[in-house]
Amino acid sequence: MGSHSHEVTDAILETLKRAGTSFKEADIRFALAGGCAAYARGAAPSLHDVDFVLVEDDVPAALETLTRLGFKTLKPPEDWLVKAYDEGRLVDLIFRIADRAVTPELIKRAEPLKASAVILPVLEATDLVISWLLPLSEHSCDYGSLLPQVRALREQVDWDRVASVVAPSPYAYTFLTLIERLGIVVDPVKVSEEPIWP
Repeated sequence: MGSHSHEVTDAILETLKRAGTSFKEADIRFALAGGCAAYARGAAPSLHDVDFVLVEDDVPAALETLTRLGFKTLKPPEDWLVKAYDEGRLVDLIFRIADRAVTPELIKRAEPLKASAVILPVLEATDLVISWLLPLSEHSCDYGSLLPQVRALREQVDWDRVASVVAPSPYAYTFLTLIERLGIVVDPVKVSEEPIWP
C-alpha cells in the first residue's frame, strides 16, 4: 500500500470518526457497515467510503447532524439510501438493504467496537455478511471483492443463519457454495427455517 492509499484511508477514518461521534451525541440509531465495519472487525482496510445503516425514521436527524458538521448532503434517486460528502469523501446512509427496511433490531444487534480510535456500534458479523450478499444480482455480482473480507470474518459469522436468510437468492447462495469449495468455511452450511431479517 503506497503513501497515497494511507492518506486516503486516514482521511476516510477521520470522516468516519466525525460522523459516527456526531450520531452518538445526537442519539441516532445507527451502526457502521460496509468496508469500514469489516475493518473494525479485523479485515484489511478496503476503504473507499463510509457506510452507516440506520432506521429510516432517523434519516432526517442524521442529515441535519451532518449538515451542521459542514457535510454536503444529497438525496439520490435511489430509494434505499442518502449520501453526504465530507470534502469529497462519501458517506452512505443506508436505510434499506435489498428491499428490506433496516430495523431497530438490526441496530440493537450491532456490537460496540473500536473504529478509528472511537467506540462505535458495528454491524454484527453475520448481519454484515448478509448485507453484502443479499444485494448480489445479475448486474452486480462481484465475488472477488467479497472473498478477502469474508475470509477475514469467517470465524465471527453464523454461516447457517447467513444461508437461511440468503437461500432465496441464487447469486448469494452460490457465493456460499464457492466459499465451501475454497475451504473458507469448513462445515457445510445448512438452511433452517427462513429467519426474519433484518
